[in-house]
Amino acid sequence: MAQGEGSRVGDTGPAGHGGVAGPTDPTLYRSAAEAMAAPAETLAYVAGFDRAGLRPDALLTVDVDPASTSYGRVLNFAELPTLGDELHHFGWNACSSALAHGCHENPERRYLLLPGLRSSRVHVMDTRPDPVRPRLVKTVEAGELAARSGYSRPHTLHCGPGGVFLSCLGAGDGTDGPGGVALLDHTTFDVLRPWETERGPQHLAYDVWWHLGTNVGITSEWGTPSMVEDGVVPELLLGREYGHALHFWELDSGRHLQRVDFGDQYQMVLELRPAHDPQAEWGFAGVVTNVEDLSSSVWLWYRDGPAFTARKVIDIPAEPAKTEDLPPALQPFGAVPPLVTDINLSVDDHWLYVSAWGTGELLQFDVSDPFHPRKTASVRLGGVTARTPHPAEPGRPLSGAPQMVEVSRDGRRLYLTNSLYGAWDDQFYPDGIEPWIVKLDADTDAGGLTVDERFFPHGEEFRGLRVHQTHLAGGDASSDSYCHR
Repeated sequence: MAQGEGSRVGDTGPAGHGGVAGPTDPTLYRSAAEAMAAPAETLAYVAGFDRAGLRPDALLTVDVDPASTSYGRVLNFAELPTLGDELHHFGWNACSSALAHGCHENPERRYLLLPGLRSSRVHVMDTRPDPVRPRLVKTVEAGELAARSGYSRPHTLHCGPGGVFLSCLGAGDGTDGPGGVALLDHTTFDVLRPWETERGPQHLAYDVWWHLGTNVGITSEWGTPSMVEDGVVPELLLGREYGHALHFWELDSGRHLQRVDFGDQYQMVLELRPAHDPQAEWGFAGVVTNVEDLSSSVWLWYRDGPAFTARKVIDIPAEPAKTEDLPPALQPFGAVPPLVTDINLSVDDHWLYVSAWGTGELLQFDVSDPFHPRKTASVRLGGVTARTPHPAEPGRPLSGAPQMVEVSRDGRRLYLTNSLYGAWDDQFYPDGIEPWIVKLDADTDAGGLTVDERFFPHGEEFRGLRVHQTHLAGGDASSDSYCHR
């Protein structure tokens, strides 16, 4: 049931199982070291969507406790009351850096906010009193988002200073006006305003993150709604019209400071993974493709004197393939592009994980020296032409490939899902994507990855829904930032 405007969502009753607590939430950590030492996650939340838009999307709860008899099983489907949302990225109302914001009276990692990338609605799910069965407590309608922020097509959100930061791809009327960041109230989830006060040259939007200790915001670029909603537009890609830059901002004011252009051959600068150290001023950005050779890359941004700069530190080449094995979108090229569509940085800033959704590879890099990443391991699953099976079912070719990757707080476990975005799934995997989630065990001493053969929810277990992003009860590498070293 939706709450009245301006009201506080939820209550302050006793905590339930799963890491949700009262005024001193134990899942909010002052530092990355504290987070890594905390108990392991037992539940994962996964966004599931219906590609046809004929049945509700849902927030799935998955058992990730190896000691449980239901390990690797979907425990609950919290269905939405609406159709056509296409749940994509989502996030917690509070992360560990809320301890420094001064915005929360009693910060709690309790609510999950689920934007609908196609509907422009934002659904608020309460994980109390039963974290296995979250319940819908509020819906922010597209009209409110448009009227109060001027934006539509919400994509990514993080709890931040001054509000919940919600990046959006389109203008309020759904057109190709500039995308940007909407601010939502931390406790009522009402839309407050646009975050930007001086936009500068920024027009395209995608991810938003920050260097909390130095008051710097960072945003990346994908495309406007018409550029992405029906799939990759070849003319725009080859015309180098997708995003290819980072933007740096004054975090507290929303004032644009600097644009760093990677070069227009590097199309679609997507995921941002800043160092978790709040005083550090570097991070990694993933680039989907280089139109000159179909390679993908990862770039390091860092402060160089008074300004920021960026350099390419990882290059992943395309892989040759027979024309007849390729989907129509790739047949003219005779190769499978890696299509790096997600990256993730461990909480201790030591290990970087890179998803190559085209070739079907998940790569691990030692980035203890972020300027010189060193590849330490990789795993193959699915892929446009390879269809590499899961070791638990070696005779079953997999569709899709590692796409979203989530890393546990201690860095020892990775969770992979295989759908990117409905229209893009259709282009690169035109025979359909059967959903799956895979867990990898990571060697955090010398490096290495092993597939957990016990954990493989897939197929009919998802009731026809495809799966995209995963977040872990109690926090994870991509949804937490910290206020102390």
